[in-house]
Amino acid sequence: MLRSNDPLTAAPWGSRLLGREDETAGRRRLRIQVLLTVPIVLANLAGVIVSITLIGFVLPGPSVFTEKLILVDAVAAPVYAVAAMVIGVWWGTARGLRALGWALDPDSVPTEQQQTAAAAVPRRLVRMQAVLWFGGVLVLTLLAGLADPRLIAKVAFGITLSAVVVCASTYLIIEFALRPVTSRVLSARTSRSPTGIGVFGRSLLMWLVGSGLPVAGLMVLAVLALCTDDVSTARLAVCVLSLGGAALLIGLLLMTQTLAAAVAPINGVRRAMREVEKGEFDLELPVYDGTELGELQSGFNSMVSGLREREQIRDLFGRHVGREVADAALTGDARLGGIEVEAAALFIDIVGSTTMAASLPAPDMVAILNRFFGVVVDEVERHGGLLNKFEGDAALAVFGTPTPLPDAAGAALACGRAIRARLDTDGTDFVAAIGIAEGRVVAGNVGARQRYEFTVIGDAVNEAARLCELAKQDSLLLTSDKTVTAADPAEAEHWQLGESVALRGRLAPTRLARPAHAPGN
Repeated sequence: MLRSNDPLTAAPWGSRLLGREDETAGRRRLRIQVLLTVPIVLANLAGVIVSITLIGFVLPGPSVFTEKLILVDAVAAPVYAVAAMVIGVWWGTARGLRALGWALDPDSVPTEQQQTAAAAVPRRLVRMQAVLWFGGVLVLTLLAGLADPRLIAKVAFGITLSAVVVCASTYLIIEFALRPVTSRVLSARTSRSPTGIGVFGRSLLMWLVGSGLPVAGLMVLAVLALCTDDVSTARLAVCVLSLGGAALLIGLLLMTQTLAAAVAPINGVRRAMREVEKGEFDLELPVYDGTELGELQSGFNSMVSGLREREQIRDLFGRHVGREVADAALTGDARLGGIEVEAAALFIDIVGSTTMAASLPAPDMVAILNRFFGVVVDEVERHGGLLNKFEGDAALAVFGTPTPLPDAAGAALACGRAIRARLDTDGTDFVAAIGIAEGRVVAGNVGARQRYEFTVIGDAVNEAARLCELAKQDSLLLTSDKTVTAADPAEAEHWQLGESVALRGRLAPTRLARPAHAPGN
């Protein structure tokens, strides 16, 4: 699982300002209210200040600070600005959040009507901002024009420039604040097609507003300077420098907001990919972007879901046939047929299992077998072998195939001693015998094209089974001198050679070997 301080958990929507997914409904409502209200109010205040600066000190034309305009300057403009602020806060953020009440309930599933309404909130709030700002353009331009018609163009241009920039910035602010809501909406949708103008359209719009509009204003000033004699060179220089500086600042602000909105989903996917590289598949990214970047987030989730399913299949498959065989099958290397290799076989069987099965209830017998095979599988895997078959109360393990081992015989012998030691010390209520043999075997997939399994066939397998039979009446762990000789000397020291016997079904005698510490040695 992801750590609590991991960026994917601490900032699921791309910013810690947006909180965590397990946040309470009340806290989330307050957070969204603050993130909507405070930045939008500040953006509007900045727009008002820019308008005053442009109209009062930058743009050429008659001064607005005259006795004829005192009512406009001291009463009409401040009253309209304050009223617009109050209406914007009430009509916009508070009323807008009431329409998103469902999103604060973590268990609610939005209806199609709620999804449509939530997706329309950013556009509706921006339209509200535009109505208030362009209402100010009409009212204040009209009042200024009644006092001096020469002020119409100046006032209209100054307020319009601020209005467009504030509306564009507000749209990005609203998109950011409503990411948790957008995530809920997109997760409920069956379609992942992008909505809105997309990344390209968003970037182009921000360039037009942040750079194109101010540059167009400079061109308008140049035309006015060419057409009239009222603009001095100094005044024109001040206008150009001011509008140029505003273009740089506004363009930087809007482009930073746009890039931040685009980079946040990419960074989320990048961090999630690092977790996947570490083997963490139990994760899912919130899809909170309605553009092509949302498709990227959704596509990543689909990819991780596929990897998670593949890993579950690999794990389940590996439990049935062994991890090495499962890996070969999943990589496409599995095919009918086999190859001759040098390997070691370990055969283990419970002594008196027929009597146990007749005298014990079935659940108790199954519990015994599970404890028995738990020890066998653990030690076989620890020594690099493959548990190839479960045969009732017996099992066959192979060493050296399908994964080569530098000392297959030594690994099988060490595994047999480890199993014997654990069964002897754990106080189990059953006895098991083990036979181990080494030699040339054929390992591969046997069956039909529609259904086959990995198996090992050869004299070593038969010899291990016969040694296991004999071990039931002997020391419970037997091998052959050939197997001890093939093992590494460090492992061979743990074995002691004994007499030669004729194993059932074999023509040549086999010299037995037992652990050096076995009873009777």
